[in-house]
Amino acid sequence: MVTSKTIANGILRAITVIVLSALLLYFLYQIQSVLIYLIVALILTLIGNPVLDFFRKRLKFNHVFATIGTLFIFMIIIAGFIMMFIPLILSQGQNLSLLNTSAIEQQTIQLVSQISVFLENHHIDSSKALSASEISSKINFNIIPNFLNAILATISSFGMGLASVLFITFFFLKERKSFFTGVKKLIPDNHEEQVLNSLEKINSLLSRYFIGLLLQLFIVFVLYLTVLLIFGVPNAFIIGFLCAVLNIIPYIGPLIASVLAAILTMLSNLGSDFQSEILPTTIYVLLGFWIVQVIDNNLSQPIIFSKSVSSHPLEIFLVILIAGFLFGILGMIAAVPLYTILKVIGKEFFPENKIIHLLTKNI
Repeated sequence: MVTSKTIANGILRAITVIVLSALLLYFLYQIQSVLIYLIVALILTLIGNPVLDFFRKRLKFNHVFATIGTLFIFMIIIAGFIMMFIPLILSQGQNLSLLNTSAIEQQTIQLVSQISVFLENHHIDSSKALSASEISSKINFNIIPNFLNAILATISSFGMGLASVLFITFFFLKERKSFFTGVKKLIPDNHEEQVLNSLEKINSLLSRYFIGLLLQLFIVFVLYLTVLLIFGVPNAFIIGFLCAVLNIIPYIGPLIASVLAAILTMLSNLGSDFQSEILPTTIYVLLGFWIVQVIDNNLSQPIIFSKSVSSHPLEIFLVILIAGFLFGILGMIAAVPLYTILKVIGKEFFPENKIIHLLTKNI
């Protein structure tokens, strides 16, 4: 029989759970920087595991020296990136006025005026289709500078964060065996083999995935840069860099990159004649970007999304699409790693399930 005391105890427990959950979420929000450091360190650890194994197995380094060697390679790459890329990004970003919202707005209004003249010369009424005042009031001109400033701020404020990430990564790499030993003590004996097999497969698959993703972004950046240089687009480095970064977002990123490249190409050539120079150059750049995407979609992405995580391209496409609808852009970025983890766990713990067996037959 339900009594008032039972109801009161149930309400009290529910309130306690809600309060504790709220406090936990608030605590996680307050330490979000630490969580980001941990996530970045974990990704670096996954990328560094094959390098660590190379030092240990091929060069016969002991574990500590292999860890130091792996970390040293990371530091060289990061230092090279800062020394080579950041000055170019800053200088070209300033040349392109990407850090100045009002300059972008003025340039856009001027570009719209040139497009209006072009349409009028071809007997197309542009008074309704294009109005500089209407466009300037509807477009958020902070998008491009905010995007670039966010990248630069992340890199420039990464001083202490970089040291923290490398410190955490060092111990993630060094204490890898201790981690597995600790996990063995915590998990029940009847599930020990399944959990350890899952961790080993997840580590292997995600290491391949993140290495492949970095390689894909570098290839796309080089191809974008080549297209922009061939057609003589000013500030080619910064445009190629921004468009390559957008490729992190599966499927949608390249479309956004193409639109961004077209806009920035037109803004970069603003002093030229619209009909004879700006429009043809923009069309050529879009065609070049389309060719890059054909190459990427048929070579780079299948290798990364299919072979690295042992999943069919259609399967990956549907997973990313569903994650995008449910969780937005962040969901699309995290979809492949999380789906891979779930597949490995499903294969180890539910191998007899027909659906899981079908999805994990290549793992």
